[in-house]
Amino acid sequence: MIAVSSLAHERCVACRSDAPGLTGAEIDALRSEVPRWSVLEREGIGRLERAFRFANFAEALAFTNRVGAIAESEGHHPAITTEWGRVTVAWWTHAIGGLHRNDFVMSAKTDVLYAGT
Repeated sequence: MIAVSSLAHERCVACRSDAPGLTGAEIDALRSEVPRWSVLEREGIGRLERAFRFANFAEALAFTNRVGAIAESEGHHPAITTEWGRVTVAWWTHAIGGLHRNDFVMSAKTDVLYAGT
């Protein structure tokens, strides 16, 4: 059985552009909840990113659609790249140009979706 992060049970909160981003210590503490995700910087913006493997394009596309559905329901939207046998998902908070607790919540929710495939 796969351990589910308690973050997966949280909901995203509205985030304004003046909301503080996470500190390095806060990021480090939350990383243990989503250990398969990488914290990286692209275009000067901190993000959480993970690649998911699938047997074919149809499975990858179905997963992409499930991630899109939870993104819509939470009002928080990732960058998703869908390829044959692989989906890469990146979460960050556009309003603050970096990482917020919402990104870790959505990463945990994405892990739950993947575990159910």
